Amino acid sequence: MLVSYKWLKQLVDLEGISPIELSDKMSRSGIEVEDVVVPEEGLKKIVVGDVKECVPHPDSNHLSICQVDVGEEEIYQIVCGAPNVRADKKVIVALPNSRITGNVKIKKGKMRGEVSLGMICSLDELGYSSSVVPKEYADGIYFLPDEAIPGEPVFSYLEMDDSIIELSITPNRADALSLRGVAHEVAAIYDRKITFPTKELVEDTASNIEDYISVSVENTDDTPTYRMRVIKDVTIKESPMWLQTLLMNEGIRPINNVVDVTNYTLLLYGQPQHAFDYDKLGSKEIKVRRATDNESLVTLDEEERTLTTENIVITNGEKSIALAGVMGGFDSEITETTTTVALETALFHPTVTRRTAKSFGLSSESSKRFERGINVSTIEEASAFSAQMIAELGGGVVVSGEAISNSYEKEDVVVSITLTKINRSLGTELSKEDVARIFNSLGFKHEVDNETFIVSIPPRRWDISIEADLVEEVARIYGYDNLPSTLPKGSSVAGKLTRTQRLTRNIRKQLEGNGLYEAISYMLTTPELATKFVLEPKGTIELDLPMSEERSVARQSLVSGLLKNVAYNQARKQNQIAFYEIGNIFELVEGEVLPKETKHLAMAISGTWANKTWDSPAKSVDFYTLKGIVENLFNLLGLSDELRFTSSKSYKEMHPGRTAQITIGETVLGFVGQVHPQIAKEMEINETYVCELDLALLCELAKEEPTYKEVGKYPSIKRDIALLADREISSQEIIDVIKDKGGKYLIDIHLFDVFEGEKLGTNKKSLAYSLIFRNDEATLVDEDVTKAVEKVSEALQTTLNIEVR
Repeated sequence: MLVSYKWLKQLVDLEGISPIELSDKMSRSGIEVEDVVVPEEGLKKIVVGDVKECVPHPDSNHLSICQVDVGEEEIYQIVCGAPNVRADKKVIVALPNSRITGNVKIKKGKMRGEVSLGMICSLDELGYSSSVVPKEYADGIYFLPDEAIPGEPVFSYLEMDDSIIELSITPNRADALSLRGVAHEVAAIYDRKITFPTKELVEDTASNIEDYISVSVENTDDTPTYRMRVIKDVTIKESPMWLQTLLMNEGIRPINNVVDVTNYTLLLYGQPQHAFDYDKLGSKEIKVRRATDNESLVTLDEEERTLTTENIVITNGEKSIALAGVMGGFDSEITETTTTVALETALFHPTVTRRTAKSFGLSSESSKRFERGINVSTIEEASAFSAQMIAELGGGVVVSGEAISNSYEKEDVVVSITLTKINRSLGTELSKEDVARIFNSLGFKHEVDNETFIVSIPPRRWDISIEADLVEEVARIYGYDNLPSTLPKGSSVAGKLTRTQRLTRNIRKQLEGNGLYEAISYMLTTPELATKFVLEPKGTIELDLPMSEERSVARQSLVSGLLKNVAYNQARKQNQIAFYEIGNIFELVEGEVLPKETKHLAMAISGTWANKTWDSPAKSVDFYTLKGIVENLFNLLGLSDELRFTSSKSYKEMHPGRTAQITIGETVLGFVGQVHPQIAKEMEINETYVCELDLALLCELAKEEPTYKEVGKYPSIKRDIALLADREISSQEIIDVIKDKGGKYLIDIHLFDVFEGEKLGTNKKSLAYSLIFRNDEATLVDEDVTKAVEKVSEALQTTLNIEVR
């Protein structure tokens, strides 16, 4: 919300208060000021010029040579490229050595051989945004009023010597989306008086509104009230200079004297309005209703909109002519030929208006105010004010009477609060007189019964409805800086991490020590990715109003989000990728309102694991790189002895020959393996290995306190064993048999060789293991080790049909 300091001074007494002081005070009283801008700052030597003569440049078909009076003894010759420059017009001139927007210096020079002493400026060159420059001046220069005096600075004519205060209005303070609302706020802060402009409505008694129009509303919930006035014999033309400059400083493009009045009222009252060309309505009936499915409407931006029953439309009894609260229709817009204006002033349902504006991408100043709420007590006043102002600026007359759908009044909200409650909440010792003075400055009527204030809240402050709101108002006006500072009292309790928090922190340290970086992904994803990398997908959890299709469904796995991070990095030539993520997944539970949230841990590695050095080649990631990281993690949690990796083809998004299920005993914790090449191709990533674990379950199973063993005093004995096994038999199955039959002195098993070839036979492979034996109480003898190895060999032959070589 942009606020003109000069305009605000007309509404409230600001004597002795500078714009900077005002902005600081407002920020400390609850309405944040983003910036204070003086448009003329940075501009220098820019004056009014009177074009005495304008002739075409002899060597150019688009330049003109102008003789301009700039208030000095000699006439200045200026070469201008604007298509609309002509004699007998007052223009904006940047003199030699002047500064225009962007700190650009204008120098004396030549253009196509002709001397040019400065530049005739457009509004863009003074810093105005092209979105607020009147369309007739968009491609050319701007003309000043005929009474402008040559040589005088232009800033006062364009109100560029004003201070524009930019307010950041929160949704609960939509009352400050109008100058009257801001004036009430400033008056309360400084305890000053306010004076609002009024207009005495002069109606033409010879004509009656009933002869022109009638209005009706299909649903008063959608449209609590709808009003229309008619102004006839209007001449459409440019608005006066003061109105154009005011609107431009407020960030609104001037259009014509009728549309500009509706925008002026929008800023002054916060009341959106729309002006129709009465002669283009096509009937004398206005009906407000819901649109029908596939009903079409061409809006003011000349776009054809396909409507639904979620939209409110203004109709002429048959076809729609405007999108209620959002944008008018193209076929009934005000043009130069308009002579009779139908002025709409209404109140529309905030939620329906917001959804309509969002669905069509048509958020506007009007829809923003309807969405957040307007002051319903000034709807009638705003209607009369605009009608009279249009009549004055357009030379027309207001038809007697107003077409109204139904009367609508909102009573003051009454809130009671005690003085004790206020002082206890704020830590103050305010008296009844202090609080009464604050309520008076806010314009809140009130009565006092003992220590209880019975406060009537006017409709202009629809954000106040409970005790806490009144406490906040007292605090704001009293001044947050004046509230006493007190330290909290009470005994402190030493905090500590829960078991799960402690384990999670240790897991993070472990993974980062292994070279992984933490990633954080969105918990919302697409319906397609939500159930990928899930063994048993559940029903998806969809948002009712997602921001986009890509963020519409809650994830059931962390892996898909990590793979998006991998793709993002690989697309930017990052070839050494190692991520982990700890986050929640969401599963739909039948019969439950809320989804089940489970904390998971996922990892993803891709590309190079170790770069090439002078003494060693580069090493790429593979299945065993990630498997080793997982083994280190389980070792940290004291679960390495029970950890099992079992080959699995159950995960369709994973490579069927390079994926293993991770279990502790009979409990499945997750999986590890290579992403299926087809999925990798779809996601545009290189060969990538991933792992996902149920972290909540892992923390339950973890043995938090490590078990320490004394280093063995006696020597160990190593025996190697070579095996010929079927290719389908996994190493884990062999290790399980060895552990089962190896005896109590077996302390370690290490696979050090794997070979497959035609010489071994069809579907055969050779594996070699090192078995380490040690007795921690005495020196181990060969006979004990030999017996253990023989038992292992026999068990392998009988259980798995493995040949011991």
